[in-house]
Amino acid sequence: MATPKFTIKDFQKMFPSDDVCLEYIWNEWYSDNMTCEGCERESKFFRITTKKVYGCEHCGYQISPTAGTIFHKSATPLSTWFYVIYLMAQSKNGVSAMQVQRETGVTYKTAWRMCTLIRQMLDEGKNPLSGDVEMDESYYGGEEKNKHANKRTKGTQGRSTKTKKPVVGMVERGGKNVRVQVVEDTKSETILPIAAQNIEFGTTVYTDEYDSYNKLPWLGYKREIVPHAQGVFVWGNAHTNTIEGFWSLTKNGIRGTYRSVSDKYLQNYLNEYAFRYNHRNDTKAMFLILLDQVLTSTSAQLAS
Repeated sequence: MATPKFTIKDFQKMFPSDDVCLEYIWNEWYSDNMTCEGCERESKFFRITTKKVYGCEHCGYQISPTAGTIFHKSATPLSTWFYVIYLMAQSKNGVSAMQVQRETGVTYKTAWRMCTLIRQMLDEGKNPLSGDVEMDESYYGGEEKNKHANKRTKGTQGRSTKTKKPVVGMVERGGKNVRVQVVEDTKSETILPIAAQNIEFGTTVYTDEYDSYNKLPWLGYKREIVPHAQGVFVWGNAHTNTIEGFWSLTKNGIRGTYRSVSDKYLQNYLNEYAFRYNHRNDTKAMFLILLDQVLTSTSAQLAS
């Protein structure tokens, strides 16, 4: 079941102004009745209309709801920030800074910065993957061809990363949850700690025959192999079709929307695709899910 639609009319009705956006942030983080840090009394806080702050009824101590967030000290209106989040939530392939520039009127530099900061908030910390998990690597960027086909061979042959960036992916069967991590190489000493960090011990892990996965059983996993090098892509219950589908989704999206992505920011883009993928069947509108994630992440960073 797909997430419910949230149209542009819904957005305009819910967030018609900067004031409404600010109130939404306030309600997410604070309450009207709480202990004031200024006078240490139980107090109600009221919006000070001349500023983007709320003030204590007793001492006037002020709280800015945007402090510590990606919105703080930004000259860009909050309603524009919220609209960019809306645009990013609406498309499964993402939205380019050029499109944000066209639709909002901000400069390209501002549009790029906004999109980058939002993507940085989309790295979700979740419980370890369990059940049946597929694990695979893929390569992004550069001009080398047939990289994914070459990786079917054993050892490290065909895995030069001179022009491509390797990425390790893990997904629960049924497409429930995907994790992706940009890495420097695909050696066992790199891949195995990622498996241990993200997959519950005792889980059945489906991989191809690549040597770097050979020691998965040593870590307490059950490994099932699909012999891709023999031209076999389903071997009983063993396959990596789900994670392969995610690779296809992200590569087509990046190629179609962004043309290319630098190694420095690749993780952020993959986090964005993973976030939409993991929440595609939620009963809440994708825009509201993404907006709450941005607010929760910035709140957590402020608290730390």
